[in-house]
Amino acid sequence: MTAKFNQRQLGADTDPPLRKLVSSIPDVLCTYWLSADGSSHRYLFISEQVKAILGIDPGVLRESADALFAVIHPDEVSDVRASVAESARVLTPWSYQARLKVQTGHYEWFEARAMPERQADGSTIWYSQFHKIQHYKDLEHSLREREAESAFQADFQKLIAKLSTEFINLSFGAIDQCINELLEAIGDFFQVDRAYLYEFSPDYRVMDNTHEWCSAGVATIIDSQRDVPTDGFDWWQSKIDEMVGGNKVIFVEEIEQIPPGPERVMLEEQGVCSMFCVPVRVRGLVTGFFGVDSMRNRTWREDQADLLIIVSGLLSGALERNRLETELLNQSIRDPLTGLHNRRYLMPRLDEMLGRSRRDGEPFALAMFDLDRFKSINDTIGHLGGDSCLRRFAEILLEQTRTTDVVARFGGEEFVVAFSGVSPADVRLTVSRIICAVREHDFMFEDKILPLTVSAGIAAIGELDAIPASPDPLIRLADDRLYCAKQEGRDCIVDASGVSRI
Repeated sequence: MTAKFNQRQLGADTDPPLRKLVSSIPDVLCTYWLSADGSSHRYLFISEQVKAILGIDPGVLRESADALFAVIHPDEVSDVRASVAESARVLTPWSYQARLKVQTGHYEWFEARAMPERQADGSTIWYSQFHKIQHYKDLEHSLREREAESAFQADFQKLIAKLSTEFINLSFGAIDQCINELLEAIGDFFQVDRAYLYEFSPDYRVMDNTHEWCSAGVATIIDSQRDVPTDGFDWWQSKIDEMVGGNKVIFVEEIEQIPPGPERVMLEEQGVCSMFCVPVRVRGLVTGFFGVDSMRNRTWREDQADLLIIVSGLLSGALERNRLETELLNQSIRDPLTGLHNRRYLMPRLDEMLGRSRRDGEPFALAMFDLDRFKSINDTIGHLGGDSCLRRFAEILLEQTRTTDVVARFGGEEFVVAFSGVSPADVRLTVSRIICAVREHDFMFEDKILPLTVSAGIAAIGELDAIPASPDPLIRLADDRLYCAKQEGRDCIVDASGVSRI
C-alpha cells in the first residue's frame, strides 16, 4: 500500500500529468522529512487532498509539518511523535491510527502507513500515505487486533527473556533438563502437540531424536526416532540439504503437500497434520533441527517461522556453550596423548566405588599395568615411537574392558583399570587377556616392529581388613604387586594368589 516517491518526482515542479494522477488518488500521499536531531520537520511533498480534508495548505506543510501535527487529537499527539522517533531509530515500516481534526472542525479516525529511509546527512524521510477510516467498527476491530498482537509480542518477549536467563544460569550437566523445559514452554505457548530436537550425524545421513515434549494425550515417538537413517527418504533429504545449505525453515502446512513416499507414511502414522522444522547451528554448522508438530488442522501465524528461529537461536547458543564446557572438562580429566581419563578423574570414581562397597558391599578391584622396558624404547627409537606405543596400548585396554570399567593413565607408562561389581576371578581373566593381547600385538613405528610386553598387579577391596577412608591403601597394594611382577621377570600378573604367567 505504501507508495515510494522522491522529492524530484513529487515536488513543486511535478509535471501536470503526474500531479493530475496523484490528485485522483483518494489517499493523501506525502514525503515527510525529519532532521537528524529531530528539531525540524516538514513535508517535501504532500498531495492537494490535505487541504480538502484537513483544511491545511500544502505550501505551509512544505515549510513545516507543525500545522499537521497540530490537528492530531491531544490525547494521541505524544504517542504519534514517539512512534515516529522510534521508526527513525530502527528504520522499520511505520503505521499508526489516530484522530485528526478535519476541515469541518470535528475529529475523525485516520490510518497512516510509511516506509522510512535514512539520508546521508543523518535525516530521515518517510514515503507515506494516510486516509480516513470509514467505519469505526472496523477501527475498533483493528485496534483490538493491534492490542492482541501487542500482548502476544509482549508475552513472547517475556518467555524468551525467561528462557534466556535459564540458559545463561545453566549449570554444567543440566543441558538436557533445560532443553526439555524449553520444549514444554514453547509447546504450551504456541499450543502445538509436539516439540522436539533432532541431531544429525556428521554426514547428515542419520538423525537422532534427542529431546521431545508432547501435549496431554499425544503419544511419544522419541524411542522410534533414535538413529534413524535418512537413506530412501528422498524428499526429506532434499529438505535437510535446504536446512544445511540455505539455512531454510521447513514448513509443511498440510501433510498432503509431501509427495507419496516413506516420509509421508511415517508422518501420517504419527498423526501429524502440519509441521515446522528450523535448523540449529553450532560453531556455524547445522548440527540438527528444532521442530513443532500439530495433530490438527490449524492456522499458523504469518511470522511463525521468525518466532521459531528465535527459539532455535536460543538452543544453538545453549548447545554451543555446553560443547565448550564439555571440551574444557575433557581437557581437565583426560590424558591428551592417549585420550584416556587421568588421575583427576580416576580418584573421585574410586571414592564412589569405596562408598558403594561400604554401603552395599559391592566388590571392586584395581589392576595396575606398566609397560615393560619402556625406557629402552624411548632411548632407541625416540619419544615419538614411545608415544605411539602408549596410544596403541590404551586402545587395547579399551578393547578388552567394559564401558563401565574406569580406564586411566596413571602416569608415564603406568595405567590403572578399576573394575566394579565383578569377582576377583573375572578381573584376573580380563587382565590375562590384556597381557596376551599386548604380547601378540605387533607395535609398529616407522615400519619397525617393536616387541612389547606388560606387567600387572591386582588388588581387590575384599583383601583389606577394613574399607579404607581413601583409595590409597588399595592403590598401594596394586602397585606393590606390580613391582613384584617386574621382579619376577615381567610379562606376568601378581594378585592375592601369587605370580601367574599366561
